[in-house]
Amino acid sequence: MLQEGKIYIGTSRKPDDSINKGEYLELKFGNRHGLITGATGTGKTVTLQILAEGFSNAGVPVFCADVKGDLSGIGAMGEPKDFLLKRAEQIGLDPYDFQEFPVIFWDLYGEKGHRVRTTISEMGPLLLSRLMNATDAQEGVLNIAFKIADEGGLPLLDLKDLQALLNYMGENASELSNQFGFISKASVGSIQRELLILEQQGAEHFFGEPALKITDIMRTTNDGRGAISVLAADKLMMNPRLYATFLLWLLSELFEELPEVGDPDKPKLVFFFDEAHLLFNDAPKVLVERVEQVVRLIRSKGVGVYFVTQNPLDVPEAVLAQLGNRIQHALRAYSPREQKAVKTAADTFRPNPDFNCADVITNLGTGEALVSTLEGKGSPSIVERTLVRPPASRLGPLTDAERQKVVDVSPVRGLYDEDFERDSAYEMLAKRAAKAAEQAEAARQAEEKPAEDTSGGSRWTLPGFGDDTAEAPSGKQARPRSSGYKRETIMEAAMKSVARTVATQVGRALVRGILGSLKR
Repeated sequence: MLQEGKIYIGTSRKPDDSINKGEYLELKFGNRHGLITGATGTGKTVTLQILAEGFSNAGVPVFCADVKGDLSGIGAMGEPKDFLLKRAEQIGLDPYDFQEFPVIFWDLYGEKGHRVRTTISEMGPLLLSRLMNATDAQEGVLNIAFKIADEGGLPLLDLKDLQALLNYMGENASELSNQFGFISKASVGSIQRELLILEQQGAEHFFGEPALKITDIMRTTNDGRGAISVLAADKLMMNPRLYATFLLWLLSELFEELPEVGDPDKPKLVFFFDEAHLLFNDAPKVLVERVEQVVRLIRSKGVGVYFVTQNPLDVPEAVLAQLGNRIQHALRAYSPREQKAVKTAADTFRPNPDFNCADVITNLGTGEALVSTLEGKGSPSIVERTLVRPPASRLGPLTDAERQKVVDVSPVRGLYDEDFERDSAYEMLAKRAAKAAEQAEAARQAEEKPAEDTSGGSRWTLPGFGDDTAEAPSGKQARPRSSGYKRETIMEAAMKSVARTVATQVGRALVRGILGSLKR
């Protein structure tokens, strides 16, 4: 059943339920993306698992999210359960070998795997706006914040860096608006409130250093198998916007960092996006366009993206058109929207004259799917009703102890588990504020320094500075400063008047003498 250069998905059935032929996904078309859909409990997770196993054995690294917590079993040897053995016999899978796969566990919270982080700067204003559900005005302020950070040499690493920069922008809104455009203090305040909400939802665990290196999710083992990176997403799903934004950021990083490779014999990396509808729920048009662009162009980087969701209507039509490999599990058709989903799914397949897709979709059993993959020169194959093969790894989750053993021998152990702090926008702005405060204090003290009275050695201070009275050195009762100030002013005025008079008289005498000598 196994063939070189192909991933075995399962065996198709004829309308009379007899076995037909094996269904495969060709590795050279693995970067043409794919879609796995079906109602809850129809076998989507098992399909994801067997595809990940196939890519790993072919030497292709895999990244996938474990939404329900049961995908972790891919890191343990499979167990010979009756229903698995029965399926293997039914489809003619002989031998049915069990296997454990090289797995790296990741977790944004650092509880069930290695920490995954990125920086505010790497996230960028567009994805950050999506994460905060920002308005157009707030997104504009965020763009200005990133511009100020770039020009001012202020690294934005974590949430407190962005908070500090926003505080600075709010305090200097008038001056900065003249240079960068209007900065609304109301928008700044709204963004700060959204950042507080993100912090309470645990987003502070995601931002910081050391940031994830793309190369660490593209590892292969010494025996040539691709490492399977499994992201623990069961807790992350409590904040679905953070989950979707993180995975979209990861896609964007792959798109920006990987070189062009054209159409390789097999993908460089395969990316499974479970619960894909979360990516598009309430997403602004500019974000959907960004996803479409990445999906369309990342193929030439050798990356395959596979969306896993319940309903094909969850994926925008522009993105759906980019997904060449389709695996459709059973759908329910109780409501008008579900009936429309069935029709949409059926219409996306290359028809099979032996059966009606729309009728079959609602009658598929668990672990059964309609399969159509790219073949030949890249055209979709005729859709076939297929019994999906059983997995070689464990079906079900690892225990906490088993998971910890995998983490302890991980090739990235120690690289991401500890926080790394360096001077960034928060520290730099704090130092600048402290320096400015010191300079202001020095200037204030210089202005408050009392002047000496040359007449008798007593010090007199100008009004409005210091105390209202000053003590004379002689120990006599201090006089009010106002009277001393007036007396000093009168004396100075008199001396200046005398000096002007003497100078005028001397000047006139000199002029008369010069003119008289000229007359002679």
